Amino acid sequence: MSDPAPKPKSRSADEPELRPHTYDGIREYDQRLPNWWLFTLYIMMAFTLVYWVAAYQLDMFVEDGPWASAKVAGMRAPKGSAALLTTSGADTQLWQWSRDPQKVASGKAAYDLTCVACHAADLTAKMGGVALPGLPLDDGEWKYGGTPSDVLRIIAKGSPDITKGMVAWETVLGPTKCAEVTAYVLSHHEPPAGLLEAAAATTTDPAAPGDPGPAAK
Repeated sequence: MSDPAPKPKSRSADEPELRPHTYDGIREYDQRLPNWWLFTLYIMMAFTLVYWVAAYQLDMFVEDGPWASAKVAGMRAPKGSAALLTTSGADTQLWQWSRDPQKVASGKAAYDLTCVACHAADLTAKMGGVALPGLPLDDGEWKYGGTPSDVLRIIAKGSPDITKGMVAWETVLGPTKCAEVTAYVLSHHEPPAGLLEAAAATTTDPAAPGDPGPAAK
């Protein structure tokens, strides 16, 4: 006669409940998941359903594609001094600024603060008969190009000759101040004949020059 089957041990309330089957000597728990876990699961399921309907059926949200493309385009757009070099009519705008008393006065203030030591207060690059490190800005001779854009480029980006040329001032003054300094320098020169008259016939309020690009006097 075989021995009677052992009675299953009674389980206390604190002991976990196990499934009756065994795989490779491993038995699984058969416990109910805690309420906080179940509530989190149900909420996320409901949110996923609502979001899917709102985003993909009702088009209530802006897609990432156009937004990302606009951001990338903004990052690739010319900034600072490079923006002015790609602006149509930049030279005309700078000549117009050179005849605007407010722009010229603002440019002179910046020039007196940052440029006098090398170019002199009267733009001659001489002080008391002694030559200063900079080049004259009043003689109409330009080492790296004499258009307003060229002058602005040098002021903003510095001289191409990094060993002894002028340093870049755009990071110190900002693009607007660099353009105003350019206007102040140009106020000591005459624009091409008829240029300002032609510009006045097409606009009454010249737009601010954006900024410069890489190199002029």
